[in-house]
Amino acid sequence: MRVPLDYRQPGGQTITVAAVRLRARDTAGRIGSLLVNPGGPGASGVQFVLDAAQSFPAAIRDRFDIVGFDPRGVGQSTPVRCLSPHALDEEVAADPVPDAPGELSNLVTLAKLFAGGCEHESGALLAHVSTLDEARDMDVLRAAVGDAKLTYLGFSYGTYLGAKYVQLFPSHIRALVLDGALDPSLTVDQLNEVQAEGFQTDLDDFLAFCVQGANCPLGSSVSAAMAELNRLTRAVDDHPLPGGGGRTAGAGEFFSGLAFTLYDPTYGWPALERALAAAERGNGAPILALSDAFVGRNPNGTYTNELESNTAINCVDRPSPTDLTTYERAAARNERIAPYFGAAIEWGGLACAYWPVPPAETPHAISPGGAPPILVVGTTRDPATPYQWAQALARQLRTTLLSYNSDGHTAYLRSGCIDGYVDAYLIARQLPRPGTVCS
Repeated sequence: MRVPLDYRQPGGQTITVAAVRLRARDTAGRIGSLLVNPGGPGASGVQFVLDAAQSFPAAIRDRFDIVGFDPRGVGQSTPVRCLSPHALDEEVAADPVPDAPGELSNLVTLAKLFAGGCEHESGALLAHVSTLDEARDMDVLRAAVGDAKLTYLGFSYGTYLGAKYVQLFPSHIRALVLDGALDPSLTVDQLNEVQAEGFQTDLDDFLAFCVQGANCPLGSSVSAAMAELNRLTRAVDDHPLPGGGGRTAGAGEFFSGLAFTLYDPTYGWPALERALAAAERGNGAPILALSDAFVGRNPNGTYTNELESNTAINCVDRPSPTDLTTYERAAARNERIAPYFGAAIEWGGLACAYWPVPPAETPHAISPGGAPPILVVGTTRDPATPYQWAQALARQLRTTLLSYNSDGHTAYLRSGCIDGYVDAYLIARQLPRPGTVCS
């Protein structure tokens, strides 16, 4: 569909938003459309539905058309573009923690190149990829599929999109599920600090899982495993591992590959254990493959635009620090709180310090307005969207929090218990009892 580039000028330039629909199986019992966003920001909702819609519970497949869409700036919609594949390789490869001579100046150079490349390649689009703009697009899509009220399932960043929809269109809502919530009231600095703690908690849980097995490549106790992981991280930083095809896995790829596996303990933890065992033998190919999956690098060396759109949306959604001293102080503080992840997560947003367009708004709590009851879902040891964010959003919306006692990112489609409560809410708008916890 075509939407205004700038909603303040609805008759002006337009851009495209791509969507895909899987029709409900029960025509007579069809309720309407379920719009889905998988997160990111920058993840493709079109690809998510193509890949995962068949895995939705039968009750949802029967009663709803499942609709995935690529938010503006993402994927098959009018995309943000910034850098060549070679330049993106350099971004990914950079040491995420500038703790050696020249590394900070390298990060600054790369951050400026990224911001400048986005301005050059994306032009006017760059100022209009905020989540507020995306929420307006989602209301256009709601009308386009013929629904008087929105039924929506948002994962991770998709909860922020859902919260912005509540902010703009509370009377247009039928049912909203916000799984893996962001807290819209927090600053960039506060978000980074809490997220670093979340990843550190999941890393500690992974190490406990690893040492319980007979073949943990890191040692036989959690403390020994952490020490060995730190040693291996430094070794890879000093001497990148061969990854096949003339490529290597250095500090940047090692960090992103490791972080990727913490999103899903069922598949990610065993994959990380195997990748670390290979790294101990001098083989970087498995950790490089995990990194590629995380950053959207294709086998032919091209990239999806997830890295580019992720940065562009984050930089325009809320103000970021603009001086290096602030980043240095925050990185040092966060490293004390979360030794493995704190500094890297802080420095990961450095491009926003040089962003060429201003943020769309400042952080603030969301009021439910006239919206009907909304369901917030939180996983107790979620690395990317920590549980306290879900608690905060549920308080802001004055609604029910459904909890999943587990590691990993988000809960729906990972727990039959969670699925049952979410499905009951989506179909009949029946909320679980306050305090409900699935394990």
